[in-house]
Amino acid sequence: MNNPNGITIHACKYGVKETIDRLQASLTAKGVKIYARINQQDELQQVGQTIPPLEFILFGNPKAGGPVMAESPVAALDLPLKIVAWEDEQKKVWLAYNEAGYVQRRFSLSDAVVRPLHLEGLVAEVVL
Repeated sequence: MNNPNGITIHACKYGVKETIDRLQASLTAKGVKIYARINQQDELQQVGQTIPPLEFILFGNPKAGGPVMAESPVAALDLPLKIVAWEDEQKKVWLAYNEAGYVQRRFSLSDAVVRPLHLEGLVAEVVL
């Protein structure tokens, strides 16, 4: 599998829907705002295309994201945060998100504001 620069990819032990369900439940319990959840497989079926399961979730916390955008307004291109889960041809489920360090370098962010962009703990706790 191609591993693009700045992206963390993990194999998941749950299906796509359950992976996103678990992330959404954990984020909501932590008071994080869910902005959108999109089932791309369903969306594409509506226009006659077929892909294996693929869903993503957009989420954030304005209190944490505000300082990021105040420091670098163009960082809003990567906010709210996103996590995508998909199933490959072998029926294996994968999950991916932007690495905090990549976002930090991309937008020249300080260590102080980048802390909330680290998703490793959440992902490990909920779906790995």
